[in-house]
Parts: sequence; C-alpha cells; structure tokens
Amino acid sequence: MENILIEKQDAIAIITINRPTKLNALNKATIQELHDGFKALNEDKSVKAIIITGSGEKAFVAGADISEFANFSIEEGGKLASQGQKLLFDFVQNLSTPVIAAVNGFALGGGLELAMACHFRIASTNAKMGLPEVTLGVIPGYGGTQRLAQLVGKGRAMELIMTAGMIDAETAKNYGLVNHVVVQEELLDFTKGIASKIANNSSVAIAKAIEAINANFEDGTNGYEVEIKNFGLSFGTEDFKEGTTAFLEKRKAIFPGK
Repeated sequence: MENILIEKQDAIAIITINRPTKLNALNKATIQELHDGFKALNEDKSVKAIIITGSGEKAFVAGADISEFANFSIEEGGKLASQGQKLLFDFVQNLSTPVIAAVNGFALGGGLELAMACHFRIASTNAKMGLPEVTLGVIPGYGGTQRLAQLVGKGRAMELIMTAGMIDAETAKNYGLVNHVVVQEELLDFTKGIASKIANNSSVAIAKAIEAINANFEDGTNGYEVEIKNFGLSFGTEDFKEGTTAFLEKRKAIFPGK
C-alpha cells in the first residue's frame, strides 16, 4: 500500500488516505488500494467498525486526480465512473462492516462522494465540503448526484452542484450531511468513541440493518420486505440467542458475531 495506511485498535480499524502533497486526491491506484483495504477489513471478523480519514490537517480528500482523466474520451469517461463506483463507492456503501468518515478538512468532488458513500460522517470544524465538478465542464461521477440529493434533499443538492459552492461543517450538519462537528484535535477520538459503541453490538444484526436501510434507496426494491426478511433471519443467529439470553439474565451480551 503506497497511498493508504491501515491501523487496527482493538475492534476498530482506521484507514488513512496518505497523499498529503496531493491533498489526498483520489487516483486510480488509491481507489484500488482503498478497495483492497476495505475488502480485507470486512473479511476480518475481529474488525467491528472502520473509520476512514485523510492525512494531515488540510484535507480529507480534496477531489479526484484531474491529471489522470483530462484527455479522456466519452467512452473512457463513462468507464472511469462505472469502474470507480463499482470498485469503491458502491462497495463501501454496501459493506457489511460499518464505515464512518472522519472528515478532517476539504472533502471536495470525489472526496465528498467517498464520504457520502460511508454509512455516516463526522466533521472537524475546519471541514469544507462541495462538488465543484461543473467548474471543469463535467458532473459528479462517483455517485454524487444521487447520494447528495438523498442526504440533503433535491433542492439543496441542485444548488450545491450547480453553483459548485462549498459549505462549512456547521452548514453540513444543519443540512444532515454530517452527524456531528467537533474540533479537529478531537475528531478521531470522538469518532472512535462512536465506533466503540457500535463494536459492542451484534455485528451480524448491524450488517442486516445496513442492507435493509440501503434497500430503501434501490430502484425496484421494497425496503420493508428486506427489513422483514432480515428481521426473520436474525432469529436464526447465535448473536440473537446470546443477546436475548443476556437480556433475560440481566448481564452484558458477548456477541460471537455469528
């Protein structure tokens, strides 16, 4: 891994995008490394939550590496978006392990799209977010037009994308784009605190909940039906047996993750 760092602390893994001289911009190599890193951590049953952040104090991810696609054709541009969405952005959204974005600075273009693909977001007070693609004569291509509208509403998404404007962390919180805003010095510790609460719960149930919540945003999928199915499936898990037994015995559950 040349562009990312992975650290494990008990049941929490932290992925740091480490291209500080490029403000952690996403290039093909970084996208591939992120895919590989998320895939490996998702398969590691000792990891109950993943935090993703950027190195340094300036940027989470300041966008995509424009130099890689400035001369692309129509076909190459379409392929870039399709492969990127499949390899990273959709992959993260549908990961069974919870992913929290710790947005520690600029999250622009592909950076905001990556943060929005995570299950939720926490920002530092100095964070700035936006989708400036129209200033380059292109549109967001890694799910930005879809996820931003889902998170903040159609009207605000239209305005942010068409003006290419940036919003600060507090505005992002008011819009529902991020859950919490904390000073940068406390960002990782605060995020790890939430990740620890997640890690105490049933990873099997959480994975089923992620699938059910995401189903509401999939065309042709009835989210209620997915919820009913996954609710029923939960009754056949060892985590359900442990959780209900612990409740009845008035003790803390120790979930096996099965």
